[in-house]
Amino acid sequence: MKKTEVYILSGFLGSGKTTLLKRFLADERSCGRKVAVLMNELGQVSIDSNEVEEDVLLSELLGGCICCSIQDKLEAQLHGLLMKEKPEVMYIETTGAAHPVEVLDSILSPLFADQLLIKGIITTVDGTRWKNRNELSPQLQQLILEQVRNADFILINKIDELKENEQAQLIFEMQGLNPRAQCLLTSYSMVPMDRLRNLSMNVEKESSHIHLNLSTYVYQFHKPISDTSFEKFLKKLPDTIYRIKGYIKFHYSELPLLFQYAYGMPLYMKEYMNMRLNLVFIGEHVDWGIIEQQLVLLESETETV
Repeated sequence: MKKTEVYILSGFLGSGKTTLLKRFLADERSCGRKVAVLMNELGQVSIDSNEVEEDVLLSELLGGCICCSIQDKLEAQLHGLLMKEKPEVMYIETTGAAHPVEVLDSILSPLFADQLLIKGIITTVDGTRWKNRNELSPQLQQLILEQVRNADFILINKIDELKENEQAQLIFEMQGLNPRAQCLLTSYSMVPMDRLRNLSMNVEKESSHIHLNLSTYVYQFHKPISDTSFEKFLKKLPDTIYRIKGYIKFHYSELPLLFQYAYGMPLYMKEYMNMRLNLVFIGEHVDWGIIEQQLVLLESETETV
């Protein structure tokens, strides 16, 4: 089954995300691919959706951030798009207040995570705002730092407003925060599209030695497992696995359990119907090949009662 490519456009308000989206859509039009756009606005009225042409599938999420207050709405819209429209590529433009880890967590539902190929997080940065970020509140300063730290590609916009030594300083600071991301100085989000098309956040089996900043992994169980063995597996996980969610089935349960894990804390909830036993992982600098080996071993164990 061919997966839908997903690009996440991150960055603070006014940093050039919508301009970048328009460049992506123009490129897709020349390629002839079926495209879907999901736009998230904190307010009740979308301003940026006027920038999307009528032939592009558009879903709007208004009145909240996808990583906080409207996760359920997001999951329903994404599921609908994938089931009915089957787009080849999807662009998710987040609010300026969105944290990249939370966004990934929101879009990777166990119901359809195995249908998505997350190409990467592209963060746009207003060069002048970055230079003067100390004037912002501590919370906003931290958010901008996190958006840069978790990017796979960083576009530093509005460089025409900066001197050459200031541009060099920005590159130095951002690559110090995130040495693995590609960094590009630009204006109006002008970027060669082939550089963005070559992104790949998902760590496939044959390249599991490659460590990106944030990466995702989906594992599907085919049968019930031992709850005690699963708890042991959780206790050995590295601290850089930030989120796990999905459906698991233990030997003693008739139906799967909804499982969620954040900051080292597991949570199990009763489920009332049979679901695909997918587990979705989000982490940083994780060798997913080792995690997969542990899960395969866990599934192959036979519990003695």
